[in-house]
Amino acid sequence: MRKTLLYAAFLIVAIIVSLLALAPGQIESRLNRVLPVPPVAVSDAALRLHRSLTVVDLHADPLLWNRDLLQRAARGHIDVPRLRDGGVALQVFDAVTKVPTNQNYDGNDSNSDIITTLALVQMWPPRTWGSLKERALYQAAKLNDVAQRSGDSFRIVRSQADLDELLARRQSDRNVVGGLLGIEGLHCLEGQLSNVDALFDAGFRIMGPTHFFDNELGGSAHGVGKGGLTAFGRQVVQRLEERGITIDLAHSSPQLIDDVLAMATRPLIVSHTGVKATCDHIRNLSDDHLRAVARSGGVIGIGYWDAAVCDVSAKGIVRAIRHAVDVAGIDHVGLGSDFDGSTETPFDTTGLPQITAELMNAGYGADEIAKIMGGNAVRVLHHNLPSS
Repeated sequence: MRKTLLYAAFLIVAIIVSLLALAPGQIESRLNRVLPVPPVAVSDAALRLHRSLTVVDLHADPLLWNRDLLQRAARGHIDVPRLRDGGVALQVFDAVTKVPTNQNYDGNDSNSDIITTLALVQMWPPRTWGSLKERALYQAAKLNDVAQRSGDSFRIVRSQADLDELLARRQSDRNVVGGLLGIEGLHCLEGQLSNVDALFDAGFRIMGPTHFFDNELGGSAHGVGKGGLTAFGRQVVQRLEERGITIDLAHSSPQLIDDVLAMATRPLIVSHTGVKATCDHIRNLSDDHLRAVARSGGVIGIGYWDAAVCDVSAKGIVRAIRHAVDVAGIDHVGLGSDFDGSTETPFDTTGLPQITAELMNAGYGADEIAKIMGGNAVRVLHHNLPSS
């Protein structure tokens, strides 16, 4: 009888361990899909041009998932080998710390959270189970670990000097890839202004005030109140600018966007979005906000998923880019994939030459394509980053 109970207990533990090992991969495979969309033909000329570009993607979420980013994966959208294949020079990796259970685009409160379950299933450290700040710090540590194990082929950018060195290295070795840490939603400050400095020290250089719900800083485009900046939010914006942290207005309510634009003194970004003119969605920017972000000197990253572009294809992405360029100007538009952010996209990061090819098909010249594919993002990030 005792042996039977021991065997049963062992079997139960084995089943639980197996589920914990397999579930995260199955969840990610279901959420981060590449759709069976016919690819755009990439000519030899387009491929040559793409290989000469400094490609920057302003937003992706692979740090949410338990994958070794130094290894090529059969699921998801991004890892370092695939970034190399896609010609990416600099990838922004965002930390996500809280997401409502029934996440939607129209109205979420802050009373639930699925990241807690994800942290438990993926066996994140116990300190992350109840602390949003610790979740951000853990995801930063994950990316630092990738850099340390990469043999200097993957570098984290924290300063202007780091960015200059990355770009110089890539002149002789295109296999070197850079990463820059961002945060979606500053609820991970846990209401403490001093936590801006703690997150800065961990390497975060892009921060978005809100994500899918209203928080202590102000309103989300997907929140209940959708208000503007709070008094605490204004303190945070000022502190972000003092520290050389780029402010990301993705997911912000229209009123919060206006409030940040009114007080910001540095270029702003909207890291991953669409435009209402080509995809009329609450998630996307009006022409007025496209122009306002451009006036700040900033850049708008066009996304690749359905709510951003409606037509999930390279042609649909470039259609949104063309409108953004027409309204905001050629110096203020870039890429913001939202890869690995529970999105379905027409390709993973290896498919980026399709965007270059489609931009050529749309009549853009090499210098204009270089700006859209990464030059504009490099300009803004370099301006905002601390010098060293």
